[in-house]
Amino acid sequence: MIEQASILLSLAALGWIVALALTRPAVRRSRGGAIALAMATLYVATLVDDPSPLAALLFLIAITLAALLPRRRFDDAVAWGLRLAWLGATAPILPLRDLTRVGQARLRRNVPGVRVAAVVAALVMPVAGAALFLALFASANPLIERAFAGIALPDATTVVWRVVLAVAVLLPVWATLRPNPRVTAWDGRIAGVALPQTGVGTLILSLATFNVIFAGQNALDIAFLWSGAALPDGVTMAEYAHRGAYALIVTALLAGVFVLATLRPGSAGAASPVVRRLVTAWIVQNLLLVASSGLRTLDYVDAYGMTVLRLAALVWMALVATGLALILWRLLRGRSAAWLINANAFAAAVVLTACAIVDLGATAAAWNVRVALARGRAGPPLDLCYLERMGSSALVPLATLERHAHGAGLRDRLGYLRWQAQSRVAADQASWTGWTFRNARRLATVEAMVGPRAPRLRGPGQRRDCNGRLTGGPQR
Repeated sequence: MIEQASILLSLAALGWIVALALTRPAVRRSRGGAIALAMATLYVATLVDDPSPLAALLFLIAITLAALLPRRRFDDAVAWGLRLAWLGATAPILPLRDLTRVGQARLRRNVPGVRVAAVVAALVMPVAGAALFLALFASANPLIERAFAGIALPDATTVVWRVVLAVAVLLPVWATLRPNPRVTAWDGRIAGVALPQTGVGTLILSLATFNVIFAGQNALDIAFLWSGAALPDGVTMAEYAHRGAYALIVTALLAGVFVLATLRPGSAGAASPVVRRLVTAWIVQNLLLVASSGLRTLDYVDAYGMTVLRLAALVWMALVATGLALILWRLLRGRSAAWLINANAFAAAVVLTACAIVDLGATAAAWNVRVALARGRAGPPLDLCYLERMGSSALVPLATLERHAHGAGLRDRLGYLRWQAQSRVAADQASWTGWTFRNARRLATVEAMVGPRAPRLRGPGQRRDCNGRLTGGPQR
């Protein structure tokens, strides 16, 4: 849906930014508001280039922060997340609140207002009478009857959906132009039950045990994964790499939660030198564990190729390693919980922004094609079905493969797959609702490489599978 209305969506988002900047000068004067507004503009540029749900979500967060930051400085990422959720939950009632305030202001100033009941009562007779007389004239005069018959009323379902869409768009815009003051007045504190303190002796025993167990796992990874030693019979490197990648990340996350829950700054455990050394050693081992998970994934990619999920997993592992390093830094330097939360939120925002700008599908496809051209049969098998499912993201990589294909059969299959993707992209580009800058660049690149015309294919009109192979029988 978002991809099919890129221009309209981008223009609406840009208009939203302009309206917020013009109607609320405090946003421009506030440093935080100006930065958030600049980030919202960056996400609009991303929507113009290639719209995606992630870019739209980041734009909503940025422009909402721009509307609220002039009223309260950024203190805690979790508190601000709850404030944004509060503003979103109360957005439907904000217009009613403002209308009520307008009515109350009129009453205080004795300004005469328009009563809806009086207007309805005044219109009943003229409207009903006019409808009656027009119906009589239509039955008596064929010219009037034909005129009424030629009037095409809009479909009721279409009208309802357009009204719902208009309301869904106007509510968040109204919430940023007229934000609820209670949202920023809240200090972000939530009453809760304090976590029990863990004794220093228990912490030392637990951390020593954890370090020994983690040392065993890391020793096995160093022996077989990092050094490249031969695995025992019946265990392949692909199996060893694939099975442990995600489980080890869960292990590292649990370790981070344990440290956060039991070693808060100012606690007895955090003040103990022995505990601090054991925690430092344990977090370092967790970082090695995350690095081993990344290496396992890279080994699996080396054997079976890159996918969007595997690329996203590598990005996630880097983010987990950053979080562990920040936990260690907080413990050693005595940083506050707010500092740790904001640092992790900033790292996550940077990663999500990069993922919104970069096409992960195109990155994975380009990696597979580059490896296939460099290593040939010695590299991982090239999954043409996967490239076919990626659509426009694989258009340029398919054209690159087609240009470098040696065999006539392979060139025929790649030409078919490339032309199918190129035709779909060209059809989307022909519609103003589906046109994007990124696909325009892709089409221009492919046309410069292989031309705008369809390739000469074997068995024209016959069905093919996702690999581009002829399967026999005419295409449906």
